[in-house]
Amino acid sequence: MKSKLITALAAGTFAVLAPPAALAQRQQPPTPEQRLDRLERQIGQMQRQLFPKGRPADTAGFSDDPAATQASVLSLAQRLDALERQMADLVRQSEENGNRLRSVETGFGQFKTDQDQRFGALEQRIAALQAAPPAAAPVEEAPPVVTTPGKKPTPPKAPPKTPPKTAALGGPTTVDVGDAVAVSDPGEDAYTAGFRQWEAGQYDQAISTLKSFTAAYPRHRRVSYANNLIGRAMLDKGDARNAASALLSNYRSNPGGERAQDSLYYLGQALMKLGQPGQACKAYAELDAVYGAKVRPDVKKLESEAKAQAQCS
Repeated sequence: MKSKLITALAAGTFAVLAPPAALAQRQQPPTPEQRLDRLERQIGQMQRQLFPKGRPADTAGFSDDPAATQASVLSLAQRLDALERQMADLVRQSEENGNRLRSVETGFGQFKTDQDQRFGALEQRIAALQAAPPAAAPVEEAPPVVTTPGKKPTPPKAPPKTPPKTAALGGPTTVDVGDAVAVSDPGEDAYTAGFRQWEAGQYDQAISTLKSFTAAYPRHRRVSYANNLIGRAMLDKGDARNAASALLSNYRSNPGGERAQDSLYYLGQALMKLGQPGQACKAYAELDAVYGAKVRPDVKKLESEAKAQAQCS
């Protein structure tokens, strides 16, 4: 009887327990996402209990730390944005400065190369000039032989011996050369008197005589000679400023005159005396531009030496 009771109890217990076990076998285990969701909900419940003022931003679990607010989070985001912009500006400025530095270095390198080339060319020109023999200067035209009808022509008096004249920069001086006149000419005689005074070193008297000649004979062929000689006399006596003015005036007033190109050359010499080599180079450039191949060989040679002394490019 007792064994039957135990058998019946076991059967009933099995009947009661069998359906849940079969049901458990039919259910699927939770997925990782479901497990994470459950954990997040549990943590959220715990935080609401531990931090009633709100979720902390940086509490590391201490309940007495201040809770984060929306304003503080927004301020922090704005500061981070500002820092990112400043960092971007610094990077951009650094790149721009690097580009500028490279441009400066490139320009300086080119400038140094150009200067080295110019100095090398200048040294070669100076060496060539030092090795070349000195140029022989043309002589001023001696006054013509004056003949009178019925009389034998008499040669002009020999000029007094004077030291040879030198150019403003130490080279030989070019002198006026004209055509001989076969007949008596009062204007020619007046110019000859001024020429003789200049040749004798009487510069003030020569300037006065030649100015009187140009005033009395403004259309005479020797006016270009006389005005050029006036400027040269001023230069010879050390008055470079007035010499430059007189020589420039002679060139401008009569660029087709026989001594206009000489006046441009001596204008450059006067400017060198005044310490203006750049302006002297402009005078020599004007001489080349206006007269070109028509420049007399003696003036051309002296001009080449003067350009080297003035370091004209």
